[in-house]
Amino acid sequence: MEHVNRVLELLYDRPGGYFALEELAEAAGLDRPGLEAALEALMRRGHRIERTPVQGVRLRRPTVMDAHLLERNLPVRHIGRHVICFGQVGSTNDVAFDSSARAAGQALVVTAEFQRAGRGRMGRRWVCPPSAGVLASVLLHAGASGLAHEQLTVAAGLAVAEGIEEAAAVDARLAWPNDVLVGGRKVAGVLVEVRGGLTVVGFGINVSAAPGAGEIGRPATCLSVEAGLPVERIELLRAVLVRLDRRVEALAGGELEELHRSWLRRCVMLNRRVRFRWAGRVLVGRVLDLHPTQGLVVLADDGQQVHLPAAETTVLGESDGPG
Repeated sequence: MEHVNRVLELLYDRPGGYFALEELAEAAGLDRPGLEAALEALMRRGHRIERTPVQGVRLRRPTVMDAHLLERNLPVRHIGRHVICFGQVGSTNDVAFDSSARAAGQALVVTAEFQRAGRGRMGRRWVCPPSAGVLASVLLHAGASGLAHEQLTVAAGLAVAEGIEEAAAVDARLAWPNDVLVGGRKVAGVLVEVRGGLTVVGFGINVSAAPGAGEIGRPATCLSVEAGLPVERIELLRAVLVRLDRRVEALAGGELEELHRSWLRRCVMLNRRVRFRWAGRVLVGRVLDLHPTQGLVVLADDGQQVHLPAAETTVLGESDGPG
């Protein structure tokens, strides 16, 4: 396995470039039969190896998600040290909960090329073609599993937005409670779920394709369109995991003020009139603030100030612009 991963590293670190077989074998410390065996092993892991008689071999892009490449030298304390990659699952959140024993008290990351039953808030479907996005879930380590749902949703949304900006060089904004927007359109979503004392943070990012607005509730886009060039999914997920690790650690340490300020800077709804469905009725009001545990603070049109918990509220859309 060590030699296989070394060959993968060499190929991955030369994007678009070919290796002569002799050069690759020497760099990996292998003879030709050993190199051929390593290339075969990589293809069994789903990697596409392109070969030509003159130029040699290269790794075709985009690459499949690979645990070794995701974990390699990742500067994290918890999140991202243990990664499991699947070709196809029902839901990465469900797999993360079911795989809790494998985490051994540490954060576990589950990612897949395709979800048959991906979901967002309120049971909405999350649709993404195979290998066209980042579909991942993090089973939080024991020290973070008891954090408030509202705070985790905010921290995860910020981490996804920050990771997107780092990997794709686009401006990412947040729409409460769980949408990440680029150019005013949805590019990612976050879903925090709690079951039996375990907490999973799931997120999906449109990288090279976007679903229709009817499938996710608002106009959508993808990073390759917004950035104007291909975005490497592995580097994107690595960036998000680093940011999420830092955000969750800060949250567990009680550092709420910076989290609050960062969210307000990115929120596209602040000081705007928005329509919500909450407590069985439609409410219209101006977004004032975000409470660390009680949700969005809204001044309703009837003069009442209310707190809207993320788990119980649906955003219906803006209503006539700023308040």
